[in-house]
Amino acid sequence: MRKGSTVPAIPAIVLGVDSPIGLAIVRSLGKHGVVVHAIGGNAGAIGLASRYATHSYIRATDETALIRQLLELRAETGPACLFTVSEGDITLLNRHRDALAGYTLLFPEDTQMKDVLDKGRTYGFARTVGIHVPATVHISSIAQVAEHCKDLQFPVVLKWADPNAVIKHLEAAGLEFEKMHYCFDLVELRDYLQRFSALGIYPMIQEYCPGVGLGQFFLMSHGEVLASFQHQRLHEWPPEGGISTLCESLPLDSHSELLQRSVALLRAMRWEGVAMVEYRYDPGSGKAALMEVNGRYWGSLPLACQAGAEFPWYAYCALGMRQPVRPVLYRTGMRCRFLVPELKRVFRLAFRRHHISDPMFQESAWRAFGSVIAGFLDPRMRYYVFMLSDPAPFFRDIYNVVAGAALSLLGQKRR
Repeated sequence: MRKGSTVPAIPAIVLGVDSPIGLAIVRSLGKHGVVVHAIGGNAGAIGLASRYATHSYIRATDETALIRQLLELRAETGPACLFTVSEGDITLLNRHRDALAGYTLLFPEDTQMKDVLDKGRTYGFARTVGIHVPATVHISSIAQVAEHCKDLQFPVVLKWADPNAVIKHLEAAGLEFEKMHYCFDLVELRDYLQRFSALGIYPMIQEYCPGVGLGQFFLMSHGEVLASFQHQRLHEWPPEGGISTLCESLPLDSHSELLQRSVALLRAMRWEGVAMVEYRYDPGSGKAALMEVNGRYWGSLPLACQAGAEFPWYAYCALGMRQPVRPVLYRTGMRCRFLVPELKRVFRLAFRRHHISDPMFQESAWRAFGSVIAGFLDPRMRYYVFMLSDPAPFFRDIYNVVAGAALSLLGQKRR
């Protein structure tokens, strides 16, 4: 649907505007004239500074108060679309889905979220449509490690099947949550897993998949693809794998067979709404391995929106207003970067390279530094936070970074 083709009839409430994801939702909707009520965790939330946030609110402090806040807001606004960003908030809101029935809820239902939060379930669906998944081992005791892992080649990668479900257990046991961890031999693997013995829960043990991050993005409704987009990750933070800090939009005729399989996967899951299907793609072999499906708006959403694939606006029109969506052709070859983590990445490569555990990682600090500098001169470059037409969130983000660093230094001096 093109800008200006219809007059938005109902407002949107966006919960979680503290990140570039929430900011991108606010901007996408606001640019098209939607009245946006933005809710941030505190006064420093970058989305609250956006010119497109018509009304700004600080999030209530606990779950009960948050639901009350949303119900009071609904009473003021009348019918409205409710967007949210994080998996934790989707889970929280789904516990109160009946109470929030006055909203048009633009996030997945609980049963759908369980299929994507649990990688074992996701991989089961993927196998049925012919998508390659990494060889994965699940154990219930240390005694099973040698037998279950005998056919895996090292290094191996350890990940939690359902990170959101395990974090609270790790915190209670005083254990740090790691998104992924590499082990290079059986002895190291057994030693690392030993720390989880008291809990009786262990991460998945997965084969290492070389390559680059490839993301394919969709808006689904009743099995129909309403919008699609894809990108390649060029840089990540941390460098061995994490959030995308530099990515580039790709044409839809690239990896077209894989795109079809991704759609088949979402149809098998009976998915409704937005989703990201994430792969590790090896350019040398041409093979792709499924990493996960994100059933929410993804970290690199600013790239999609700035390239012309405005998923929040499409979702508002199609799922909120029940109007047809006619996506414009998005711009390919556009790049977008998350500047602060990108600078942290350069610092890690230059001064703390020993913290990078990926055995295949080879980029030099000088190359990374040169890439950052060249990016400022690249006409293809856009930014997760900075936007010339909406600069205030960038300055708030810089203030937050500086203030956080100052408080950290003060804390160290007092010790």
